[in-house]
Amino acid sequence: MPSNKNAVTRYYCIDQLLANPYHDYSISDICGEVNEHLAEMSISPVTRRTIEMDINYLENEGPFMVEIERYTIDDLNADFRTVKKHCLRYADRSFSIFKKPLTDDERYLLSEAISLMGQFDGLPNFDGLEALRQSMGLQDRARIVAFDKNPLEGTSLFGQLFTAISQQVVVELHLHTFAAPDEEIVQVVYPYLLKEYNRRWYVFAADSTSGKLMNFALDRIDCVVPLPSRQFVPYNGDLNERFDDIIGVTLYDDSPLLTITFWVADHSKDYVLTKPLHESQRTLRGEREAELRRQYPTLQGGAFFGIECRQNYELERELASFGKELIVLSPKEIQTVVFERIVQTCERYKSVIR
Repeated sequence: MPSNKNAVTRYYCIDQLLANPYHDYSISDICGEVNEHLAEMSISPVTRRTIEMDINYLENEGPFMVEIERYTIDDLNADFRTVKKHCLRYADRSFSIFKKPLTDDERYLLSEAISLMGQFDGLPNFDGLEALRQSMGLQDRARIVAFDKNPLEGTSLFGQLFTAISQQVVVELHLHTFAAPDEEIVQVVYPYLLKEYNRRWYVFAADSTSGKLMNFALDRIDCVVPLPSRQFVPYNGDLNERFDDIIGVTLYDDSPLLTITFWVADHSKDYVLTKPLHESQRTLRGEREAELRRQYPTLQGGAFFGIECRQNYELERELASFGKELIVLSPKEIQTVVFERIVQTCERYKSVIR
């Protein structure tokens, strides 16, 4: 084996790329990926010739003698012209020179994880999940954690998008809107996150042309087409931080952070206390509570709460859903929106009640 102390680092990176079934890598691609990995470790870059020698060593000279498949695909160059791209990967998609057998603890944890994900049958149905369990000799365990789910969502989309996100694969979404169900929309995106809210799954992704971050409900996606030859652009930062200041999934970049104060009647206050509307929720006590009771003497009993979040549809709907049990006190714009929703609801009831 070559004496270069950085060789193992390169072999590890090359092994991961050759074993990845979700991307089509050429020698140039592999060289770029390896050098990017080396740069992160403050190691000097290597030439294409070095990478070619490393692959030759893994294939023909070293102790591994791996079988590498070489194939050609049609790809788009910088001028959006179709060119031939010469790629390579392990002939055995499950092979890795660094693969080691699972320990008993790892097998137990994997069995628990498969049991947990397996209950998403009917929403995110991962093909081959049961085959994986059987091939690894894992016992079928009784479920000890259960999730609520929407039976109307597509059965395979979650698994396809999960794979695309984890493997950083660009995808082409074919979707429709409720307003125009027969009109197909096609959008190429970089998928980043799957998030559930109110029994509906959403995928958050950036548009490949504008870079704008968007969310798409899975029940409006008809088809997901992987584009493994396209360059994936990762999200810069932690996408989950965008949800810290909102309820639900809708975020307007120009919406300011608001401090919202509301009163909840005795009948619902314990529910709101134990199931907060937002993670910033706090119960207002002491002098602040006394001040509010002086200001709103008609609100007998109950409790006062405060949250800090941005205005969106989900916030308005959540506050209005409690009806007379929850009264928004401030700010005025949120109070007015919730009041108008309730008034409109009452008017519609009046039109049908006989």
